[in-house]
Amino acid sequence: MAGVLETVREEDYVEYYLFSNDLEENFTNEESRLTALGDCVAKVQSVIDKYTHQYIWHKDPFNVRFRSESSKFENDAKDYVPLHLHGITHFGDNIEDEWFIVFLLLQLTKEIPGLVVRVVDSDGEFLLIEAAECLPLWANPDTCEGKVYLFEGKVHIIEERKSISIHQAVNRVRNPEESTEASQSIQDAILERIGGYPGKITELLHRTTAYIPVRVAALLKEKPNLIAPAVLAFCNRDPIDLKACRVMRYFPPENRVMTSVVMTRCLYAMLGHQQYQPDRRTGWNLPAPSSPEYKSHSLGMKIACGVEILASQAKPPSVPDTSGEMFSGRSWHTFVESLRNHGYFQDELEGSKGYKKKLEQAKQYYVEHRDSLHCRPSVAQELLQILSNLDFDEDALRHADVPPPDDDSWLEVSPADIDRMLEQRYGRKDFMTADKTSDPSSISAHLSRFLDHMSGVEGAEFPSDDLPPKRPKRGIKPFKNKNSEADLQGNEDEMSASVTENKIAFDPESFSCAVQNILDFAIPEDSWDLESDGSGMSSYEDELDMDIDQLKKGKGGEQPKSELKQYMDQMDQELASTTMGQSFEKSEIPEKKWKDDFEDVEDFKPVDIDLTALKNILESYQAQMGGSGPASNLLGPMGVHLKTDPPDTDSLPGP
Repeated sequence: MAGVLETVREEDYVEYYLFSNDLEENFTNEESRLTALGDCVAKVQSVIDKYTHQYIWHKDPFNVRFRSESSKFENDAKDYVPLHLHGITHFGDNIEDEWFIVFLLLQLTKEIPGLVVRVVDSDGEFLLIEAAECLPLWANPDTCEGKVYLFEGKVHIIEERKSISIHQAVNRVRNPEESTEASQSIQDAILERIGGYPGKITELLHRTTAYIPVRVAALLKEKPNLIAPAVLAFCNRDPIDLKACRVMRYFPPENRVMTSVVMTRCLYAMLGHQQYQPDRRTGWNLPAPSSPEYKSHSLGMKIACGVEILASQAKPPSVPDTSGEMFSGRSWHTFVESLRNHGYFQDELEGSKGYKKKLEQAKQYYVEHRDSLHCRPSVAQELLQILSNLDFDEDALRHADVPPPDDDSWLEVSPADIDRMLEQRYGRKDFMTADKTSDPSSISAHLSRFLDHMSGVEGAEFPSDDLPPKRPKRGIKPFKNKNSEADLQGNEDEMSASVTENKIAFDPESFSCAVQNILDFAIPEDSWDLESDGSGMSSYEDELDMDIDQLKKGKGGEQPKSELKQYMDQMDQELASTTMGQSFEKSEIPEKKWKDDFEDVEDFKPVDIDLTALKNILESYQAQMGGSGPASNLLGPMGVHLKTDPPDTDSLPGP
């Protein structure tokens, strides 16, 4: 299980492998090999520096290191992997870092001839996930694993059902006779996601004004990228970090200046939504929340606390960590939990000799690879080193011109903005608008069409031309006649004939119909009643004393009604005298349509199912007050959009 230590890491990562032609030569000695590796890293870094000099990384920057032939991918333990460059970047909550890296990798394949790149994250081949709607039918997570690459600025997919080695895949991508380039629709889906770079970098930045200690202002002026680890340290603070914030040993708040700070929009949103009340004994004197200066003072306090936490986490290189604090933080516990989930400790009981041995191995690996596991003491060490050599002019910082902060109205997103973003991301969906003046039958038709549609294995969908057909109508009898022995015998013979060679022919429509009839309590001979569109419940007020035995006799020697029908009629009579009967909408229909069946009922008006359904849906939607609820959740996936009427200003009370 030692290999588990090499693969366990936090889930917010993107991993990339760079295969260069310059590294596939047969080197005569180790010196020439190291020279080729150094030249390759320098060539890659020169391209990266052109696009990242203004970029603020959320967690880790883009970085590459060389790997030898003995390196292996996670699931390719038996593959020969050629000499290559490898990098891992943790992007945290800012997913834009991952897609910016995809842009950088595509640029590398354009500017470095023969370079082939593979990029994956915790979800696997995430490039195909982005282009899922454009993939060919044969593509799935199993058949595409290890077969997606970047080459010459394009996405390449190797169409091979069998597994192939990494070395074979790289050679096939480089081979001009192999048609591995993905379709244009897949290329467009990826390019659309990374569209706007590198100009998009400035759009994702936010400039704000902060009232911070003068040493913090000088530190951020010297190294602006420190704002990201400072914000993350404050947002992920723990009780030990709060002790450092109460002392403020490195950055006391007594001497503060107003300065301009640039960070990403993601960092600004995270910092602004953090609730923290500092200890006034430390020296923080924030204005009232209603004051226009409160935001700059609050942001400055949070940034200063974040930088203080970073500085408190650093230890001099000559002093080893003997206090055990390294193994008491969140990163260590997350690492151990990941090991446990991957089965590293096997069946060893916690505290046993075998468990302690494995734990010591994990601690040793953790100390040696904290950077790749994203426990970044190097940032704190770098901060102290810069601080020890920092030379700044306090008067210049205090009297420097501070530009106005950027507008942060982008933090407030309205429902209309969300709809617009979803439309841009997933395309426009055609809706049938409905309001109080709409035809009730149109709503009922959509509901009936949806309920009668046969869903697929992935769930219910709104019916369209390319979806499966409708299910059998309710009430259809699986047998011709319930009481006909001949028909029953014929069905048995039919079923017997279908069972040949130990195989049973299954008719899904008959099975679905039979289950529906059971669930709907449908009796075949009375199915006409269950399919009717109206009900005569509201006309029984004057007939409450009617003897139920008269219903069994029928009229003029007619066939007596079934027991279920009698129960239903009696239930209608009892409900008619309550407010339930008056809650339904009635419809006016020609007398000839119901006279024959209901000529003994006075003032009969059948229930209008469509109008009643529309009334209830509109009342439910109005009660939602624009939020999510039963009406919108039911009709939205069906393509029905309810229109909200603007308020009647004439009826509103005056001031």
